[in-house]
Amino acid sequence: MSANTPATPAPDPGATPHRRRPRYAGKYPRRFQEKYKERDPALHAETVAKVIASGKTPAGMHRPIMVAEILEILAPRPGESGVDCTLGYGGHARELLPLLQPGGRLLGLEVDPVELPKTEARLRALGFGPETFTAQRTNFAGLPQVLAAANLAGVDFILADLGVSSMQLDDPERGFTVKFEGPLDMRMNPQRGQPASVWLEKTRLDRLAVALDENADEPQSQLLANALAGRRFATTADLAAAIRAALPRLGREELELTTRRVFQAVRIAVNGEFSALDALLRCLPACLNAGGRVAILTFHSGEDRRVKRSFEAGWAAGSYSAIAREVGRPTAEERHDNPRSSPAKLRWARRAAAD
Repeated sequence: MSANTPATPAPDPGATPHRRRPRYAGKYPRRFQEKYKERDPALHAETVAKVIASGKTPAGMHRPIMVAEILEILAPRPGESGVDCTLGYGGHARELLPLLQPGGRLLGLEVDPVELPKTEARLRALGFGPETFTAQRTNFAGLPQVLAAANLAGVDFILADLGVSSMQLDDPERGFTVKFEGPLDMRMNPQRGQPASVWLEKTRLDRLAVALDENADEPQSQLLANALAGRRFATTADLAAAIRAALPRLGREELELTTRRVFQAVRIAVNGEFSALDALLRCLPACLNAGGRVAILTFHSGEDRRVKRSFEAGWAAGSYSAIAREVGRPTAEERHDNPRSSPAKLRWARRAAAD
C-alpha cells in the first residue's frame, strides 16, 4: 500500500448492515409480492396517488364505498356509540370516528386475522385510542355477544359492508380471485374451516348445484356441478381451467362472468356468508337503541334479497319505523373513479322509537 493511500476504516461491528431494497424483474411487476410501492403507501404516496387517479385500487388497499351516503344515513353525533361490523381496511371507520367525538365510541369487528392488526394499527396512528375505538376479531353473527361483553344494551348505529375487501382480492395467497394464480383457499379466516379446494372435493353434486344457483344465480349450475363436484383443484387457475373445459362453446366475455359467479358461489359456501348475514339481520333490531340507524352495503343479488326482505319484515312488524324504499347505488362519478364500487347496493333502516 502506498504511503499516500488512506487506510480503509474498519467496519463498526455494532452498526446495522445496509440492506438493499428488493428488486423485481421489469418495470411493471406482475407478482403481488413484488409490488412494494403499492404495498407500502406511506413511503410511496406518489405512486399510490397515480394508481388511484387511473381508476384502480392500489394493491393491499381498499377504498371505502358510498361514504357520503352512509354518513348521511347513519348521522353519527358526538357521544354516540356504533358498530362497524366489517372493519376491513378501516375506510368507513376513519370517517365515522371523528364525528363521534367527544365522548363517542366505535366497535370494529373483523373476521380476518391477517388484516385486522394492520387496520387497528392504522387507526391507532390517527389518534383513536381504546377509549374511543375497540377492534375485535369476530364474525358479525355474534354481534349480541360483542355488545354484552362491552356492557352495551344497544348502539346508535350499525354499519355492515359485505363482500370481499380489495386486500383479500389482490393477494394471490388468499385464493379469492382468478385474476392471480394462487392456492384455492377463499377463507376469510385462514385459521378456521376448510379451504375451497377441500370443500369442492367433499361436496356432492346436488349440493354444489344448489350453491351455484342460490349463491350466484348461475344459469349453468347443473352442468358446472357435474364437472366440478368431488374434484380436487389445487389452485385458482386449476378451477378456472375446469370451468372453461366444462363450457367450451361460451364466448370469452360470458365465460369470464361465469367464472366469477362460480368463484363467488364457492366463496360464500366456504365462509358460510349467508348464514352469518341471516343471523345478523335477525338480531339487528334488538342491537339498536331507540331511533338507531343501520346501513348495509351488498354486492350481489343473494345478499340484497336477504337485506330487503328482512327490513320489510321488520317494518311490517313495527321493529323499524322507516326503511329504504329504493336501493341506493354509487354515483356515476364514484363508479368511474372506483370500478369496484359498481355492483354495490345500499339499504338502510331506522329502529322504532321507545314507547
